[in-house]
Amino acid sequence: MSTFLWESIAFGPIHSRRLGSSLGINLLPTDVKICSFNCIYCECGWTLEKSLTAREYYPVETVMQAIEHKLQETLAAGKAVDSITFSGNGEPTLHPHFDEIINRLLALRDTYFPKAVITCLSNATQLMRPEVCAALKKIENPLLKLDAGTQEMLQIINDPVIPVFIDEVVRELCSFNGNLVIQSMFLSGEKDGIPFDNSMEPNLSAWLEKIALIKPRKVMIYSLDREAPAAKLHKFSKERLEQIADLVRALDITAETY
Repeated sequence: MSTFLWESIAFGPIHSRRLGSSLGINLLPTDVKICSFNCIYCECGWTLEKSLTAREYYPVETVMQAIEHKLQETLAAGKAVDSITFSGNGEPTLHPHFDEIINRLLALRDTYFPKAVITCLSNATQLMRPEVCAALKKIENPLLKLDAGTQEMLQIINDPVIPVFIDEVVRELCSFNGNLVIQSMFLSGEKDGIPFDNSMEPNLSAWLEKIALIKPRKVMIYSLDREAPAAKLHKFSKERLEQIADLVRALDITAETY
């Protein structure tokens, strides 16, 4: 299926089903996806660049100038911004100066759109870098991925291009003391001819156990909404997502489905 890449550093605002009016920030190259995961459902396509250091990242000044220009342009146009959102062509926290960019963006946000939250959509694989973890704890809306409950399911759905161990990720997620949102994709399908379904046991119980440990302020549960690079994937119904959400709510944790 066709997928796409963002063509600029700052884009939008666009309407997001989870974030409202979202002004996007892409810290990654515009011609290739750079990510520590190779998720079977990613709208940006497969992770063809397996080295996370082979490409040059945008200089900080280039990033900040592009962001400020977009903020000025959006304000002048009278458009609303609910969230300033790091997403883009892969994993934003791979940028070597992610922490500096966060610090400077906080000041720009306060100048142009003080009521907007700063959101980062992250796969959480860089939380073992202290500066990344600290930066994400400074923003209002860290949205951190947890699609799997077991290491086996993580390998199937997220297919990391670097060593990623689910127990290490969960340990770092617990360090947020609940000030985070977990986003989880649920789907079924085939990979390499082998069927999978991350809403089934033993993965589902293992995922719930990890959610109970992390105690996020919210869990966002969703299924396929856009084209994916892999074939033979199946979207879950709203009813099925709500059944999973009810299991999270039974833990006294807010859950929303999309």
